[in-house]
Amino acid sequence: MSGKILITGGTGLIGSRLSEMLIDLGYEVAHLSRQANSYAHYKTFKWDIEQDYVDDKVLGYADYIIHLAGASVAGGKWTPERKKEILDSRVKSTNLLRRCLSKTTHHVKAFISASAIGIYGDTGDQLVTEESNYGDDFLANVTKQWEAATWEIRDLHIRTCILRTGIVLSNRGGALPQMARPIKLMAGAPLGSGKQYLSWIHIDDLCRLFIQALEDTRYQGVYNAVAPNPVTNQEFTKKLAEVMNKPLTGLKVPAFGLKMVLGEMSEVLLEGQRVSVNKVLQQGYTFEYNTLQQALESFYIPEKA
Repeated sequence: MSGKILITGGTGLIGSRLSEMLIDLGYEVAHLSRQANSYAHYKTFKWDIEQDYVDDKVLGYADYIIHLAGASVAGGKWTPERKKEILDSRVKSTNLLRRCLSKTTHHVKAFISASAIGIYGDTGDQLVTEESNYGDDFLANVTKQWEAATWEIRDLHIRTCILRTGIVLSNRGGALPQMARPIKLMAGAPLGSGKQYLSWIHIDDLCRLFIQALEDTRYQGVYNAVAPNPVTNQEFTKKLAEVMNKPLTGLKVPAFGLKMVLGEMSEVLLEGQRVSVNKVLQQGYTFEYNTLQQALESFYIPEKA
């Protein structure tokens, strides 16, 4: 296939890798950014969510839109201002795109949006599917509003697909380098009880899933975007230490300590979701990295003892 892809959040962890993979497949890629930079690697259109502004040329360009924009949930303590930024960056940006699509002549064939498995809240060891009940904590409520805004784009008769992502594994950023750092310093330990589930996905598998959702018109509605084998925090920490050939302390980082340091944001580390990916598998997607060991070994060459 070929076509012109507009990506919001294109300079982020997922957007950067996805842009590379799309270019390799022969697509033309442009980013929608707060700063229009004529020297950027990709064609860049400007938007300003707070000013309700989008470059007039955007929708005349795009054959497909991939919506990844959203402030990091791990970018600092969840102050009232920070929580508002996390919500607004997702909901307001989606609403702005919908208004533009509803008012402007365009040829957008599909709208593919990121979401998050945080919508399920803390699920313990229960395996959840796309039809499971939603949580009621901060991240679940943000995600519910984010998806509600996205469904309004479907009402414009544009094929709409939502991918609920898990923890994205990459050595370029995100959670993995932060989890590896204490292990490298011989201070690795599970967090809290260590029993909370981590539903993870290798960044290349996630990007290939976005591309398949873009190309395959059967993709409509919501899909969990995680690898087939979720693990507990304790299992993840142990496997990462094994791959890095580093010992663990034998201790655990107490939950109360994380809550004291991080406040409400400690939910990200202490709560978990055990998420089913059967719906994606039934669509015919084949994972390159099915197991955590395969994924981690693609990033870390074990150091000699």
